[in-house]
Amino acid sequence: MRTPPRTSPHRRLPAQLLALAAGLAVAAVTTGGAAIGAAARPAHRPSPVSRGDAARMRTACLPRGPRQARCFALYAPQVTVNKAIAARAAGRPVTARATTPKGWGATDIEQAYKLPVSRTPDATVAVVDAFSTPHLAADLATYRARYHLPPCTTASGCLRIVNQHGQATPLPAADPQGWGVEETLDVSMVSAACPRCKILIVEASSPRFADLATAENTAARLGAVAISNSYGSQETGYTQANAAAYHHPGHVIVASSGDSGFGPAQFPANLTTVTAAGGTELSRTSSARGWAEKTWNVAFAASGSGCSAYVAKPAWQHDKYCPGRTNADVAAVAWNIPIYDSSASGGPWLNVGGTSAAAPLIAGVYALAGNAATVQPGYEYAHRSALFDITTGTNDLATGGAACGHDYLCVAKKGYDAPTGLGTPDGTGAF
Repeated sequence: MRTPPRTSPHRRLPAQLLALAAGLAVAAVTTGGAAIGAAARPAHRPSPVSRGDAARMRTACLPRGPRQARCFALYAPQVTVNKAIAARAAGRPVTARATTPKGWGATDIEQAYKLPVSRTPDATVAVVDAFSTPHLAADLATYRARYHLPPCTTASGCLRIVNQHGQATPLPAADPQGWGVEETLDVSMVSAACPRCKILIVEASSPRFADLATAENTAARLGAVAISNSYGSQETGYTQANAAAYHHPGHVIVASSGDSGFGPAQFPANLTTVTAAGGTELSRTSSARGWAEKTWNVAFAASGSGCSAYVAKPAWQHDKYCPGRTNADVAAVAWNIPIYDSSASGGPWLNVGGTSAAAPLIAGVYALAGNAATVQPGYEYAHRSALFDITTGTNDLATGGAACGHDYLCVAKKGYDAPTGLGTPDGTGAF
Protein backbone atom coordinates (compact mmCIF):
# COMPACT_ATOMS: atom_id res chain seq x y z
CA MET A 1 0.00 0.00 0.00
CA ARG A 2 1.53 3.30 -1.07
CA THR A 3 1.35 5.90 1.66
CA PRO A 4 -0.80 8.84 0.52
CA PRO A 5 0.80 12.29 0.35
CA ARG A 6 0.67 14.29 3.53
CA THR A 7 -2.03 16.80 2.87
CA SER A 8 -4.22 18.84 5.13
CA PRO A 9 -7.51 17.10 6.00
CA HIS A 10 -9.27 20.31 5.06
CA ARG A 11 -8.13 20.30 1.45
CA ARG A 12 -10.36 18.92 -1.24
CA LEU A 13 -10.15 15.25 -2.09
CA PRO A 14 -8.00 14.18 -5.06
CA ALA A 15 -9.62 14.59 -8.45
CA GLN A 16 -9.48 10.87 -9.20
CA LEU A 17 -11.38 10.09 -5.99
CA LEU A 18 -14.03 12.66 -6.84
CA ALA A 19 -14.32 11.15 -10.29
CA LEU A 20 -14.75 7.70 -8.79
CA ALA A 21 -17.51 8.98 -6.51
CA ALA A 22 -19.28 10.62 -9.41
CA GLY A 23 -19.19 7.37 -11.31
CA LEU A 24 -20.61 5.50 -8.34
CA ALA A 25 -23.42 8.01 -8.03
CA VAL A 26 -24.35 7.52 -11.67
CA ALA A 27 -24.27 3.76 -11.25
CA ALA A 28 -26.30 3.87 -8.07
CA VAL A 29 -29.16 6.14 -9.09
CA THR A 30 -31.34 6.41 -12.17
CA THR A 31 -33.71 9.19 -13.08
CA GLY A 32 -37.40 9.24 -12.38
CA GLY A 33 -37.28 6.52 -9.71
CA ALA A 34 -36.42 3.85 -12.26
CA ALA A 35 -35.19 0.48 -11.12
CA ILE A 36 -31.48 0.13 -10.48
CA GLY A 37 -29.16 -2.80 -10.46
CA ALA A 38 -29.22 -4.87 -13.63
CA ALA A 39 -27.77 -2.26 -15.95
CA ALA A 40 -25.23 -0.97 -13.43
CA ARG A 41 -23.95 -4.33 -12.21
CA PRO A 42 -20.34 -4.99 -13.30
CA ALA A 43 -20.06 -8.27 -15.19
CA HIS A 44 -17.26 -9.54 -12.95
CA ARG A 45 -19.17 -9.08 -9.65
CA PRO A 46 -22.24 -11.28 -9.15
CA SER A 47 -24.98 -9.97 -6.90
CA PRO A 48 -25.84 -11.94 -3.74
CA VAL A 49 -29.53 -11.42 -4.50
CA SER A 50 -31.38 -12.88 -7.47
CA ARG A 51 -31.38 -11.02 -10.77
CA GLY A 52 -35.11 -10.45 -10.44
CA ASP A 53 -34.82 -8.95 -6.97
CA ALA A 54 -31.85 -6.78 -7.93
CA ALA A 55 -33.58 -5.44 -11.03
CA ARG A 56 -36.58 -4.36 -8.94
CA MET A 57 -34.58 -2.42 -6.34
CA ARG A 58 -35.28 1.31 -6.41
CA THR A 59 -33.83 4.32 -4.69
CA ALA A 60 -36.38 5.74 -2.27
CA CYS A 61 -35.05 9.29 -2.56
CA LEU A 62 -33.43 10.75 -5.64
CA PRO A 63 -30.90 13.60 -5.45
CA ARG A 64 -32.74 16.92 -5.50
CA GLY A 65 -30.06 19.62 -5.45
CA PRO A 66 -26.67 20.67 -4.08
CA ARG A 67 -28.16 22.01 -0.85
CA GLN A 68 -30.47 19.08 -0.23
CA ALA A 69 -29.98 15.62 1.21
CA ARG A 70 -31.31 12.35 -0.06
CA CYS A 71 -32.24 9.39 2.07
CA PHE A 72 -30.27 6.20 1.54
CA ALA A 73 -33.05 3.60 1.48
CA LEU A 74 -33.35 1.10 -1.37
CA TYR A 75 -36.50 -0.98 -1.75
CA ALA A 76 -38.39 -3.53 -3.80
CA PRO A 77 -41.88 -5.01 -3.30
CA GLN A 78 -42.09 -8.54 -1.91
CA VAL A 79 -44.19 -9.56 -4.88
CA THR A 80 -44.96 -13.16 -3.95
CA VAL A 81 -45.83 -12.32 -0.35
CA ASN A 82 -48.07 -9.42 -1.36
CA LYS A 83 -49.90 -11.55 -3.92
CA ALA A 84 -50.53 -14.17 -1.26
CA ILE A 85 -51.88 -11.54 1.14
CA ALA A 86 -54.21 -10.22 -1.57
CA ALA A 87 -55.39 -13.75 -2.35
CA ARG A 88 -56.18 -14.39 1.30
CA ALA A 89 -58.11 -11.11 1.49
CA ALA A 90 -60.15 -12.29 -1.50
CA GLY A 91 -61.08 -15.47 0.34
CA ARG A 92 -58.78 -17.88 -1.48
CA PRO A 93 -56.94 -20.52 0.56
CA VAL A 94 -53.37 -19.43 1.28
CA THR A 95 -50.82 -20.92 3.67
CA ALA A 96 -49.36 -18.87 6.49
CA ARG A 97 -45.90 -19.48 5.05
CA ALA A 98 -46.89 -17.81 1.79
CA THR A 99 -47.89 -14.60 3.57
CA THR A 100 -44.79 -14.46 5.81
CA PRO A 101 -42.46 -11.57 4.86
CA LYS A 102 -39.02 -12.62 3.68
CA GLY A 103 -35.80 -11.35 5.21
CA TRP A 104 -34.39 -10.50 8.60
CA GLY A 105 -37.20 -9.40 10.88
CA ALA A 106 -37.01 -7.91 14.34
CA THR A 107 -36.48 -11.28 16.05
CA ASP A 108 -33.57 -12.12 13.74
CA ILE A 109 -31.92 -8.77 14.45
CA GLU A 110 -32.33 -9.26 18.19
CA GLN A 111 -30.69 -12.68 17.98
CA ALA A 112 -27.91 -11.71 15.59
CA TYR A 113 -26.75 -8.86 17.81
CA LYS A 114 -27.58 -10.44 21.19
CA LEU A 115 -29.74 -7.50 22.18
CA PRO A 116 -31.38 -7.57 25.63
CA VAL A 117 -34.68 -6.29 24.25
CA SER A 118 -36.64 -7.14 27.39
CA ARG A 119 -35.14 -4.03 29.01
CA THR A 120 -37.42 -1.05 29.49
CA PRO A 121 -35.13 1.96 29.26
CA ASP A 122 -36.64 5.35 30.02
CA ALA A 123 -35.43 6.62 26.68
CA THR A 124 -36.68 8.28 23.53
CA VAL A 125 -35.11 7.70 20.13
CA ALA A 126 -35.70 10.35 17.49
CA VAL A 127 -35.60 9.93 13.73
CA VAL A 128 -35.20 13.00 11.57
CA ASP A 129 -36.68 12.78 8.08
CA ALA A 130 -38.20 15.04 5.44
CA PHE A 131 -41.87 15.43 4.56
CA SER A 132 -44.85 13.73 6.19
CA THR A 133 -45.84 10.05 6.16
CA PRO A 134 -49.57 9.94 6.99
CA HIS A 135 -49.78 6.13 7.18
CA LEU A 136 -46.80 5.78 9.50
CA ALA A 137 -48.52 4.95 12.80
CA ALA A 138 -50.76 2.28 11.27
CA ASP A 139 -47.92 0.70 9.30
CA LEU A 140 -45.64 0.62 12.33
CA ALA A 141 -48.40 -1.12 14.28
CA THR A 142 -48.55 -3.84 11.61
CA TYR A 143 -44.77 -4.32 11.64
CA ARG A 144 -44.60 -4.54 15.41
CA ALA A 145 -47.52 -6.97 15.57
CA ARG A 146 -45.92 -9.22 12.94
CA TYR A 147 -42.77 -9.54 15.05
CA HIS A 148 -44.55 -9.68 18.43
CA LEU A 149 -43.23 -6.35 19.66
CA PRO A 150 -45.26 -4.38 22.21
CA PRO A 151 -47.55 -1.69 20.77
CA CYS A 152 -46.16 1.83 20.35
CA THR A 153 -48.96 4.23 19.53
CA THR A 154 -49.65 7.94 19.42
CA ALA A 155 -52.53 7.40 21.85
CA SER A 156 -50.21 5.97 24.51
CA GLY A 157 -47.58 8.63 23.96
CA CYS A 158 -44.99 6.05 22.88
CA LEU A 159 -45.05 7.39 19.32
CA ARG A 160 -44.91 11.13 18.74
CA ILE A 161 -44.84 12.88 15.36
CA VAL A 162 -43.99 16.59 15.08
CA ASN A 163 -42.88 19.10 12.46
CA GLN A 164 -39.41 20.59 12.37
CA HIS A 165 -40.39 23.17 15.01
CA GLY A 166 -41.69 20.52 17.44
CA GLN A 167 -45.41 21.11 16.84
CA ALA A 168 -47.97 18.40 16.20
CA THR A 169 -49.62 20.57 13.54
CA PRO A 170 -49.26 21.44 10.82
CA LEU A 171 -47.15 18.54 9.63
CA PRO A 172 -45.29 18.92 6.32
CA ALA A 173 -46.82 17.96 3.02
CA ALA A 174 -46.98 14.25 2.26
CA ASP A 175 -43.83 12.91 0.67
CA PRO A 176 -43.83 13.50 -3.11
CA GLN A 177 -40.95 11.06 -3.68
CA GLY A 178 -39.73 8.30 -1.40
CA TRP A 179 -39.07 9.65 2.06
CA GLY A 180 -42.12 7.74 3.28
CA VAL A 181 -40.25 4.47 2.74
CA GLU A 182 -37.29 5.92 4.64
CA GLU A 183 -39.37 7.07 7.59
CA THR A 184 -41.16 3.71 7.81
CA LEU A 185 -37.81 1.89 7.72
CA ASP A 186 -36.40 4.15 10.44
CA VAL A 187 -39.16 3.54 12.97
CA SER A 188 -39.13 -0.19 12.20
CA MET A 189 -35.40 -0.49 12.94
CA VAL A 190 -35.66 1.53 16.15
CA SER A 191 -38.49 -0.82 17.16
CA ALA A 192 -36.37 -3.89 16.42
CA ALA A 193 -33.40 -2.66 18.45
CA CYS A 194 -35.28 -1.16 21.38
CA PRO A 195 -38.93 -2.28 21.36
CA ARG A 196 -39.69 -0.58 24.68
CA CYS A 197 -38.19 2.78 23.79
CA LYS A 198 -40.34 5.75 22.89
CA ILE A 199 -40.06 7.04 19.32
CA LEU A 200 -40.06 10.68 18.27
CA ILE A 201 -40.39 11.50 14.57
CA VAL A 202 -39.33 15.00 13.57
CA GLU A 203 -40.42 15.79 10.02
CA ALA A 204 -38.52 18.52 8.22
CA SER A 205 -40.48 20.60 5.72
CA SER A 206 -38.09 19.61 2.93
CA PRO A 207 -34.80 17.76 2.36
CA ARG A 208 -32.90 21.06 2.40
CA PHE A 209 -30.06 20.85 4.89
CA ALA A 210 -31.29 24.03 6.57
CA ASP A 211 -34.66 22.39 7.31
CA LEU A 212 -33.07 19.12 8.43
CA ALA A 213 -30.77 21.09 10.75
CA THR A 214 -33.79 22.76 12.33
CA ALA A 215 -35.39 19.35 12.82
CA GLU A 216 -32.17 18.01 14.35
CA ASN A 217 -32.09 20.79 16.93
CA THR A 218 -35.75 20.13 17.71
CA ALA A 219 -35.13 16.42 18.31
CA ALA A 220 -32.48 17.26 20.90
CA ARG A 221 -34.62 19.98 22.50
CA LEU A 222 -37.54 17.57 22.90
CA GLY A 223 -35.42 15.13 24.89
CA ALA A 224 -34.40 12.31 22.56
CA VAL A 225 -31.29 10.65 23.95
CA ALA A 226 -30.40 9.18 20.57
CA ILE A 227 -31.09 10.79 17.19
CA SER A 228 -30.95 8.88 13.90
CA ASN A 229 -30.25 10.44 10.50
CA SER A 230 -30.55 8.14 7.47
CA TYR A 231 -29.68 10.73 4.87
CA GLY A 232 -26.75 12.69 3.57
CA SER A 233 -24.83 14.23 0.73
CA GLN A 234 -21.22 14.49 -0.33
CA GLU A 235 -19.47 16.86 2.06
CA THR A 236 -18.99 20.43 0.83
CA GLY A 237 -18.37 23.81 2.33
CA TYR A 238 -22.12 24.37 2.35
CA THR A 239 -22.95 21.17 4.21
CA GLN A 240 -20.30 21.97 6.81
CA ALA A 241 -22.08 25.23 7.56
CA ASN A 242 -24.83 23.09 9.15
CA ALA A 243 -22.47 21.13 11.41
CA ALA A 244 -23.54 22.84 14.65
CA ALA A 245 -26.99 21.22 14.43
CA TYR A 246 -25.35 17.82 14.91
CA HIS A 247 -23.50 18.72 18.09
CA HIS A 248 -25.63 18.20 21.20
CA PRO A 249 -23.73 17.01 24.27
CA GLY A 250 -25.91 14.63 26.23
CA HIS A 251 -27.44 13.24 23.06
CA VAL A 252 -25.97 10.55 20.80
CA ILE A 253 -26.31 11.37 17.11
CA VAL A 254 -26.02 8.60 14.51
CA ALA A 255 -25.83 9.02 10.73
CA SER A 256 -25.70 6.62 7.80
CA SER A 257 -22.32 6.44 6.06
CA GLY A 258 -23.96 6.31 2.61
CA ASP A 259 -24.71 3.73 -0.06
CA SER A 260 -22.19 4.58 -2.80
CA GLY A 261 -19.28 2.56 -1.48
CA PHE A 262 -15.76 3.95 -1.25
CA GLY A 263 -15.54 7.62 -2.19
CA PRO A 264 -15.89 11.12 -0.74
CA ALA A 265 -17.16 11.30 2.83
CA GLN A 266 -20.84 12.01 3.39
CA PHE A 267 -22.29 14.78 5.55
CA PRO A 268 -23.39 14.54 8.37
CA ALA A 269 -21.64 11.18 8.93
CA ASN A 270 -18.29 12.93 8.46
CA LEU A 271 -18.67 14.94 11.67
CA THR A 272 -16.73 14.02 14.81
CA THR A 273 -19.86 14.68 16.89
CA VAL A 274 -21.67 11.89 15.02
CA THR A 275 -21.42 8.09 15.09
CA ALA A 276 -21.18 7.01 11.45
CA ALA A 277 -22.97 3.72 10.72
CA GLY A 278 -21.87 1.49 7.84
CA GLY A 279 -23.67 -1.57 6.51
CA THR A 280 -23.29 -5.35 6.52
CA GLU A 281 -25.02 -8.41 5.10
CA LEU A 282 -26.17 -11.08 7.55
CA SER A 283 -26.38 -14.83 6.96
CA ARG A 284 -27.05 -17.80 9.20
CA THR A 285 -24.23 -20.23 9.99
CA SER A 286 -23.52 -23.19 12.26
CA SER A 287 -20.99 -21.15 14.27
CA ALA A 288 -21.34 -20.51 17.99
CA ARG A 289 -22.82 -17.12 17.24
CA GLY A 290 -25.14 -18.63 14.64
CA TRP A 291 -24.58 -15.75 12.22
CA ALA A 292 -21.96 -14.47 9.81
CA GLU A 293 -21.53 -10.96 8.43
CA LYS A 294 -19.65 -9.33 5.60
CA THR A 295 -19.39 -5.85 4.16
CA TRP A 296 -22.62 -4.84 2.45
CA ASN A 297 -21.99 -4.74 -1.30
CA VAL A 298 -24.65 -5.74 -3.82
CA ALA A 299 -22.77 -4.57 -6.93
CA PHE A 300 -24.92 -1.47 -7.47
CA ALA A 301 -24.70 -0.14 -3.90
CA ALA A 302 -22.43 -0.67 -0.91
CA SER A 303 -21.61 0.57 2.57
CA GLY A 304 -20.17 4.07 2.36
CA SER A 305 -16.66 4.93 3.48
CA GLY A 306 -14.47 7.93 2.96
CA CYS A 307 -11.70 10.17 4.25
CA SER A 308 -13.01 13.63 5.06
CA ALA A 309 -11.44 16.56 3.26
CA TYR A 310 -13.14 19.01 5.65
CA VAL A 311 -13.02 17.47 9.13
CA ALA A 312 -9.82 16.85 11.10
CA LYS A 313 -9.14 13.44 12.57
CA PRO A 314 -10.57 13.10 16.09
CA ALA A 315 -8.29 12.12 18.97
CA TRP A 316 -10.00 8.74 19.35
CA GLN A 317 -9.36 7.63 15.77
CA HIS A 318 -5.92 6.29 14.83
CA ASP A 319 -6.08 4.76 11.35
CA LYS A 320 -2.95 5.69 9.43
CA TYR A 321 -3.83 6.42 5.80
CA CYS A 322 -6.53 9.06 6.27
CA PRO A 323 -5.31 12.41 7.64
CA GLY A 324 -8.89 13.49 8.36
CA ARG A 325 -12.01 11.95 9.86
CA THR A 326 -12.60 8.42 8.54
CA ASN A 327 -16.02 6.83 8.04
CA ALA A 328 -17.49 4.59 9.35
CA ASP A 329 -17.31 3.97 13.14
CA VAL A 330 -19.57 0.93 13.54
CA ALA A 331 -22.01 -0.98 11.33
CA ALA A 332 -25.19 -3.05 11.29
CA VAL A 333 -27.28 -5.04 8.84
CA ALA A 334 -28.18 -3.11 5.69
CA TRP A 335 -29.74 -5.71 3.42
CA ASN A 336 -32.66 -8.14 3.16
CA ILE A 337 -34.91 -6.36 5.67
CA PRO A 338 -38.73 -6.48 5.49
CA ILE A 339 -40.87 -3.48 6.35
CA TYR A 340 -44.59 -2.77 5.99
CA ASP A 341 -45.52 0.31 3.94
CA SER A 342 -49.16 0.42 2.86
CA SER A 343 -48.66 3.34 0.48
CA ALA A 344 -45.66 2.03 -1.46
CA SER A 345 -46.16 0.97 -5.05
CA GLY A 346 -46.30 -2.83 -5.14
CA GLY A 347 -46.54 -3.07 -1.34
CA PRO A 348 -47.43 -3.36 1.41
CA TRP A 349 -44.45 -5.59 2.33
CA LEU A 350 -41.14 -4.36 0.96
CA ASN A 351 -37.62 -5.68 1.02
CA VAL A 352 -35.32 -2.79 1.90
CA GLY A 353 -31.62 -2.13 2.14
CA GLY A 354 -29.07 0.58 2.66
CA THR A 355 -27.17 2.14 5.53
CA SER A 356 -30.51 3.82 6.17
CA ALA A 357 -31.32 0.68 8.14
CA ALA A 358 -28.06 0.69 10.10
CA ALA A 359 -28.34 4.21 11.54
CA PRO A 360 -31.71 3.85 13.33
CA LEU A 361 -30.76 0.36 14.48
CA ILE A 362 -27.55 1.67 16.08
CA ALA A 363 -29.43 4.61 17.59
CA GLY A 364 -31.85 2.11 19.12
CA VAL A 365 -28.95 0.09 20.57
CA TYR A 366 -27.54 3.23 22.20
CA ALA A 367 -30.91 3.87 23.84
CA LEU A 368 -31.21 0.23 24.87
CA ALA A 369 -27.80 0.40 26.55
CA GLY A 370 -29.01 3.20 28.79
CA ASN A 371 -25.86 5.35 28.46
CA ALA A 372 -26.77 7.67 25.60
CA ALA A 373 -27.05 10.76 27.81
CA THR A 374 -23.50 10.35 29.14
CA VAL A 375 -21.30 8.69 26.50
CA GLN A 376 -18.88 10.83 24.52
CA PRO A 377 -18.13 10.62 20.79
CA GLY A 378 -15.68 7.80 20.15
CA TYR A 379 -16.94 5.69 23.07
CA GLU A 380 -16.99 2.60 20.86
CA TYR A 381 -13.26 2.85 20.20
CA ALA A 382 -12.55 2.13 23.87
CA HIS A 383 -15.03 -0.76 23.94
CA ARG A 384 -14.33 -2.61 20.70
CA SER A 385 -14.27 -5.99 22.46
CA ALA A 386 -18.09 -5.72 22.65
CA LEU A 387 -18.40 -5.62 18.85
CA PHE A 388 -18.37 -8.34 16.20
CA ASP A 389 -15.34 -7.62 14.04
CA ILE A 390 -16.23 -7.79 10.33
CA THR A 391 -13.28 -9.07 8.31
CA THR A 392 -14.82 -10.00 4.96
CA GLY A 393 -15.79 -8.04 1.87
CA THR A 394 -15.11 -4.73 0.15
CA ASN A 395 -17.21 -1.67 -0.58
CA ASP A 396 -15.26 -0.80 -3.71
CA LEU A 397 -17.96 -1.02 -6.34
CA ALA A 398 -15.71 -0.65 -9.37
CA THR A 399 -12.48 -2.57 -8.86
CA GLY A 400 -12.96 -5.03 -6.01
CA GLY A 401 -10.64 -3.25 -3.58
CA ALA A 402 -8.02 -1.87 -5.94
CA ALA A 403 -9.33 1.68 -5.49
CA CYS A 404 -7.77 1.82 -2.00
CA GLY A 405 -4.86 -0.52 -2.67
CA HIS A 406 -6.80 -3.40 -1.09
CA ASP A 407 -6.30 -1.74 2.27
CA TYR A 408 -8.65 -0.93 5.14
CA LEU A 409 -10.21 2.18 3.57
CA CYS A 410 -12.34 0.01 1.28
CA VAL A 411 -11.67 -3.60 2.34
CA ALA A 412 -12.80 -5.24 5.58
CA LYS A 413 -9.84 -6.23 7.76
CA LYS A 414 -9.22 -7.53 11.25
CA GLY A 415 -9.69 -4.59 13.58
CA TYR A 416 -10.79 -1.21 12.29
CA ASP A 417 -11.75 -0.78 8.65
CA ALA A 418 -13.66 2.05 7.00
CA PRO A 419 -16.55 0.09 5.39
CA THR A 420 -17.71 -1.45 8.70
CA GLY A 421 -15.81 0.54 11.31
CA LEU A 422 -15.03 -1.38 14.47
CA GLY A 423 -17.81 -3.90 13.78
CA THR A 424 -21.41 -4.62 14.69
CA PRO A 425 -23.14 -4.84 18.10
CA ASP A 426 -22.39 -7.82 20.34
CA GLY A 427 -24.92 -6.84 22.96
CA THR A 428 -24.83 -3.28 24.22
CA GLY A 429 -21.37 -3.12 25.82
CA ALA A 430 -19.87 -0.83 23.17
CA PHE A 431 -22.72 1.66 23.42
